[in-house]
Amino acid sequence: MSKKKRSGLKEAIADRRGAASAEDARQWVLDRGIEELECVVPDQAGVARGKIMPAAKFFASPTMNMPSSIFHQTISGGYAADDEPGGGDPADSDLVLEPDFSTLAVVPWASDPTAQIIHDAFHRDGRPVEVSPRQLLKRVVDLYANKGWTPVIAPEIEFYLVKPNTDPDYPLEPPIGRSGRPETGRQSYSISAVNEFDELFEDIYDFSEAQGLEIDTLIHEEGAAQMEINLRHGHPLALADQVFMFKRTIREAALKHNIYATFMAKPIANEPGSAMHIHQSVVDADGANLFSDKHGKPSSEFFSFLGGTQKYLPTVMCVMAPYVNSYRRLTRQSSAPINVQWGYDNRTTGIRVPPSGPSARRVENRVPSSDANPYLAIAASLACGYLGMMEGLTPSEPIDGSAHGLDYDLPRGLLEAVATFEQCEALQNVFGKTFTATYAAIKRAEFETFMRVISPWEREYLLLNV
Repeated sequence: MSKKKRSGLKEAIADRRGAASAEDARQWVLDRGIEELECVVPDQAGVARGKIMPAAKFFASPTMNMPSSIFHQTISGGYAADDEPGGGDPADSDLVLEPDFSTLAVVPWASDPTAQIIHDAFHRDGRPVEVSPRQLLKRVVDLYANKGWTPVIAPEIEFYLVKPNTDPDYPLEPPIGRSGRPETGRQSYSISAVNEFDELFEDIYDFSEAQGLEIDTLIHEEGAAQMEINLRHGHPLALADQVFMFKRTIREAALKHNIYATFMAKPIANEPGSAMHIHQSVVDADGANLFSDKHGKPSSEFFSFLGGTQKYLPTVMCVMAPYVNSYRRLTRQSSAPINVQWGYDNRTTGIRVPPSGPSARRVENRVPSSDANPYLAIAASLACGYLGMMEGLTPSEPIDGSAHGLDYDLPRGLLEAVATFEQCEALQNVFGKTFTATYAAIKRAEFETFMRVISPWEREYLLLNV
């Protein structure tokens, strides 16, 4: 993107994204000649579900109905058993989806003039749907609001660019860049490695500007063709919406160049995994950072937030690392954390406190993987800190030096993580028993699907040796 275009990005955000009301949205659509609207709702996996309809039909009736099963579907398209807790509504009744007009944006990769708008899910009596990820995040943010606080977050999303892969039996490979060669070595923070895919990233910037999304920084990460995009800090719901939209944007831009973009936690063996780091702070009613006292020193709330994050991160691990593949990232002596130790500017710990002034004091959660649903991961991360502040917890001493050699604090696999999640009463009080049971049922169903697949490792080492 040119310097001129980037300098005008803040103005573009105000002009190109969102509307205050249905009438404003109607005018917004007319001004841009929009013909169709993608009415979407994020499911448990962060996948966009919904309907596409003509703009005129949408404004004739902005709400829409969809079956409740959209929030009970596994990543493979199956469902948990109806007869187990969290299995879903046996009648698969309709839910009411209402548009959030502040999320209105164009779909810049569509062939016809198209816009998109994110919806919230409600029961027919007006109650928020307990198992909707977006509603769950709102529920957690409301806990802070009841104390006169507002959380502020900034996500960092890592992903890989890979060659098109149409046969899942073959491993993924780095794509060919403009030099005509794929990456073969580690290229952390390399500008020339990013330049290999300049045209793709130009499209990502252009698509983002068209949607009113602002990228803070773009860097090359440690892995071959592994990239990271950082977003500017803001309100948790707004940033979760942006991550949700950015994932679609990056995939679409990559496909335009015959490349896949993947947010799998560990897509390539012997390469680093991909994370979604979440920077978090809390401001009071006057906008002052709650993590710093009036003298600029770390506050008691800051340390309690740390303590809650340490105590409760293991219990929300199935949200932070939602798939079997996610746990392949969390291995000893890798760039990913294996415990809930914390430290000042220490990237080997699960919880890092970046260097900053008092007004920007924050806590970075380095545990979530990039495959996590942004609404759920942000909600779970903020819930951990909230419980710490409510319980007045005290963290352990900060770690100096490497934490990689310390013991595992986090669950090693999905089923262990799900069991830990279900057993935490404090989290059930925050998330609600309906969500907890539903999410656990979905994860167990996904694990059962995984167990039906025989891996290359099993064929290599067991076929002729046992």
